Amino acid sequence: MNMNRIQLEYKQNTNRITLYIEGIYKYVRGFIRGFCPMDLKKLFLEENVGGFDLILRTLLGVLGITALAMNLVKSSPLKWIIALIAFTGLFTSIIRHCTPYVILGINTAKK
Repeated sequence: MNMNRIQLEYKQNTNRITLYIEGIYKYVRGFIRGFCPMDLKKLFLEENVGGFDLILRTLLGVLGITALAMNLVKSSPLKWIIALIAFTGLFTSIIRHCTPYVILGINTAKK
């Protein structure tokens, strides 16, 4: 008799824990969906960089590559940081898209 009571209590506690975990999962899933648009074409392909922002990205990319080509940057970790900034600036100016802008809702391209 005592063993059945223990099994019943274990089953009830397990159900409570399962419901609690499912609730957390639903909350986190809703939270993520709020920040990530479901339309992947908009997330990765829509043009949202233009105007002054486009010129600034291109200029930083070209200046970074020029500084690396002329060996103006002496330390190795700084070279990697400049290369990353230059590549990101040129790449985003060529494709005219910035994914963080989509997440933040920023659009500097003329429509």
